[in-house]
Amino acid sequence: MSAQHAEPGFRPPQQARSRESLQKVLTSAEHVLSTGGIDEFTVAAVAEHAGVSVGAIYRRFTGKEQLLKAVKDDLLEQLETGVAEALRAASPGLRGAIDAFTDAMARTFSGRTRAFPELLGGQPAEGVERGLQALETIQRALVESAEPYLDDVAQRDPRNAVRFAARSIIGSCVHRAATCQSWPDGLSWQAWADATTEMAMTYLASRPQEPSEVE
Repeated sequence: MSAQHAEPGFRPPQQARSRESLQKVLTSAEHVLSTGGIDEFTVAAVAEHAGVSVGAIYRRFTGKEQLLKAVKDDLLEQLETGVAEALRAASPGLRGAIDAFTDAMARTFSGRTRAFPELLGGQPAEGVERGLQALETIQRALVESAEPYLDDVAQRDPRNAVRFAARSIIGSCVHRAATCQSWPDGLSWQAWADATTEMAMTYLASRPQEPSEVE
């Protein structure tokens, strides 16, 4: 959890051991959120999974809501970092950028199908804003990564076409995470990433019809 997102009352760790202890709590909090959802997210449940006392968590956080915000923020930072690192290591070309983006999304959301939907709804306005900020960040990262390859985009407005593809991939990923337990599609996350890359590339490589061609 970065210092810039720390709330009043939160005590950022100063020593390596304390940082490791905090990360252990956040990882356990993510597990509780992912497996039980918001209804089962309690300080006691997180403490039990982390193997620490409830008091140890309260010495770091003021309560459940601040802990919940911390784990959500940690997950969003993982999403932003994972996408940025994947795009830096992407194979050259437009397909390389799209493929790296969808793979990063799949890796980050895999196993967190109950945690991430909580990031974008059912929370205070500032929490929603932070989630939308993360989505804007990763969308911008893909657009910037694809910038050198815009000549390979057949749509009339290549930059906006890449932006639309990014938003479509993000939307598909968030929707899949939110619904795959109750409405399974029979795909692994890697299979979803491969299929989504193909759809995005088909759209970007397709020539839009001229008005005279549409009857």
